[in-house]
Amino acid sequence: MHNLHALIFAVFTMLSVPAGAAPVDINSADAAMLAAAIDGVGEKKAVTIIRRRETYGPFGRVEDLANVKGIGSGTVERNRDNLMVAPSAPADR
Repeated sequence: MHNLHALIFAVFTMLSVPAGAAPVDINSADAAMLAAAIDGVGEKKAVTIIRRRETYGPFGRVEDLANVKGIGSGTVERNRDNLMVAPSAPADR
């Protein structure tokens, strides 16, 4: 049964990111979007990314993903074209 759930998740993940899709903002994407956009990252690791983002604040650059436990610089480099950090909104004065 677990394999069936994994297969269904994989199918929906593949269908959710069309070829040539725009890069995913790692500061606003949910776990499903992160798992779909980052090769080598599943739902569980995507949740870890979100927890780090919530704990330490937004990522300043894509390379900062390598600071997440279990994600190395190789994973970041392999996925660089699929990821981005959107400019932050100016602070209100």
